[in-house]
Amino acid sequence: MIALPFILNTLLNFAVGLLVARFLGPAEYGRYALALSIAVVIQTLALDWLRLCASRFYSDHDRLAHPEIRATLDLLVAGIVVVAGLAAGLVALSGLAAPLAPGLCALAIGTAVANGLFDIATALIRARFLDRAYGRLVVTKTVLSLALTVGGAFVFGSAAMALGGLVLSTAGSLVASQRALLDGAARPCHADLRLVARFAVYALPIVVANVLYQAVPAANRALVARVDGFVAAGQLALAFELGIRVIGAIGSTFDVLLFQIAVLAEKTLGARAARQQVSRNMAIQLAVLLPAVAGCWLILPSFEHLLVPPAFRGPFAHYFALMLPAILCFALANYCIGPAFQIAHRTLPLIVGGLVAAGADGLAILLLPATGDATRFAIAQSLASIAGLCATVGFLFTLEPMWPERRDVIGIASATLAMILVVAPLRGLEPGLVALAAQAGLGVTVYGAVIVAFDVARLRAMLAQVISSRSSPWSGTLEKVLSKVRRAKVRLP
Repeated sequence: MIALPFILNTLLNFAVGLLVARFLGPAEYGRYALALSIAVVIQTLALDWLRLCASRFYSDHDRLAHPEIRATLDLLVAGIVVVAGLAAGLVALSGLAAPLAPGLCALAIGTAVANGLFDIATALIRARFLDRAYGRLVVTKTVLSLALTVGGAFVFGSAAMALGGLVLSTAGSLVASQRALLDGAARPCHADLRLVARFAVYALPIVVANVLYQAVPAANRALVARVDGFVAAGQLALAFELGIRVIGAIGSTFDVLLFQIAVLAEKTLGARAARQQVSRNMAIQLAVLLPAVAGCWLILPSFEHLLVPPAFRGPFAHYFALMLPAILCFALANYCIGPAFQIAHRTLPLIVGGLVAAGADGLAILLLPATGDATRFAIAQSLASIAGLCATVGFLFTLEPMWPERRDVIGIASATLAMILVVAPLRGLEPGLVALAAQAGLGVTVYGAVIVAFDVARLRAMLAQVISSRSSPWSGTLEKVLSKVRRAKVRLP
């Protein structure tokens, strides 16, 4: 069951983020978070296109029928790693005058490479549906991260040591999973450089769009560090990082399987079947992401009281609430709307959305009044994400119909509103474990009841099939899951 290690990995990564913040403190965590955001931008630009291509073009069938795909991917990865290693060395020796010390900048490049290799490895393993190998890889990485990343923060109180632990933990997990990552059918002689153009045409528009979106928080953190200091940058960063980890992990957990189902539907049943599946996937992602974000706001007082390090409390809740729209829009753009353009092989609109987001962020920072803290940057980030999502959604009208059913959208919105109305009065309770349990339990119950009543995304039919077959909807091979989708007779709206 591929979702279980993903969920465990999410929980452990969440713990890692909180512990690192606790041991580093706001100022040093601000440096750590800025280096991480730089690493994310570098990783996306240099290596994420290969992850996307691995998910799109590599499979068990292609591994044997087209070994040139994996061989070309491996060759490109090796070349990029060598170039990145040289760049890190030059940066470390350069004495570069920047918000971060040269050593931290070099570590940011190393973190980008390590995380990029890890994401490519998980994409390759998921493409072959090697569930156990995938579980070992992500759990090993997270356990090592608990020991090395958190350990570096605890022992040294240093952003550099925490980043070094992150690089080592990622490298260790890749070494431990080397056997599952090897592909004997793909040899260097099979590499075909003509595939590079095919990979680039498909993936680079997505990569450019993601870089634009990710440059927004990176630039904002750098500006906050310069204007208000690293303490404010650390407080802003923790609020966004924890939110994006929780919501992003939820969206990507479902995307792990849903996008692969759509890809297989395209290969085996045709483009129309793929569009039908994408439409249904949109409803499922919306049904998960919207209540998750609303739930984060509902439990925020108790969450901050129980889990957020004392040095961050107060500003954390303030910034977190302001950036919830940014977190939701980022997740919707990536996991709900983006796959429609990927399936349609029309990814240029994603760049337009990223450009709109980046422009809106800069404009908002210029126009919003200074607040003496990072408030205007948090508001600007949310306005930027909303603008980018609206622009991207507008381009959906240029594609062949790929929309969730209106009934599903109404059901999801009604269920989320009902959850907010019922649970919101409990926000006045004394923050603590009892309040958190009551809010979460009541919210899940109310939301689940309304979703079942509306039969969102034909979930009742799927549940009936699961119960009758005594199996999990997420277990087994992709072909079995796809057969369940076909039997559910999902219609294109």
